[in-house]
Amino acid sequence: MPTEDATSAAVREAQPHQARHIAESFGSNPERYDRVRPRYPDAMVRRIAAAVPGPDLLAVGCGTGIDARQFQAAGCRLLGIDPDPRMAAFARRGGLDVEVATFEDWDSAGRTFDGVVAGQSWHWIDPVAGAAKAAGVLRPGGRLAVYWNVFDPAPDLAERFRAVHERELPDLPRNPWARSAISAYQGVIDQVAGGIRDRGGFGEPDQWRFDWTCEYTRDEWLEQMSTSGDANVLPRERLARLLAGLGAVIDERGGRFTMGYAAIVLTARAVGAPR
Repeated sequence: MPTEDATSAAVREAQPHQARHIAESFGSNPERYDRVRPRYPDAMVRRIAAAVPGPDLLAVGCGTGIDARQFQAAGCRLLGIDPDPRMAAFARRGGLDVEVATFEDWDSAGRTFDGVVAGQSWHWIDPVAGAAKAAGVLRPGGRLAVYWNVFDPAPDLAERFRAVHERELPDLPRNPWARSAISAYQGVIDQVAGGIRDRGGFGEPDQWRFDWTCEYTRDEWLEQMSTSGDANVLPRERLARLLAGLGAVIDERGGRFTMGYAAIVLTARAVGAPR
């Protein structure tokens, strides 16, 4: 398993789309990824589906098809794009049409869509190039909607998780529990919004938020943590120590806990020709 030095971690924090080795690392176990990664709240899916002018969506960085299947259930038709052939193969087995490419290099072949959606993936895309590509494939009045499930734990749980990361990974510059995940993601969201504004051809971006919760057992949480970008760049022995520490925290809480989430959507409507 590869390791991540302080320089690459700092780059990922400031410009995550440059960390291609992490962006393309999630397909090592697509079955587990699909099984344990959280879904999106139905209210979010319904609002996006209602905001696009038609049913044809392009799912960027579709991974195993978690959100794509939710949009299919809401009556949408989807084409997926993902740079990892392992993830794409899994999504195809679930009934999704997927093409393998990075979004920046993908050839639309003249195809257009009512909406471009991206779940937990747009931060791996250059914000200006991504906005330009989306503008080029959206039909008049079409909508770009990118969204993330963001942890929103109880303060005492966040503090305990922070302490474990600090103890087990003291040399890494990024502790995901050192500050609110929502405030951390806001920097990424602001970059994405800036790319949309710089590109032109879109209305002013809107931000929507949908709060929800999910109950986890110890094993369920540790399995999900094993699919994170952080886990994918840690040596196995360090990951094992980290997971053991997090598991001990959950054991002290009776072996299960409730994690708060905020599903945050950044969306903008295509309104005309770019500058």
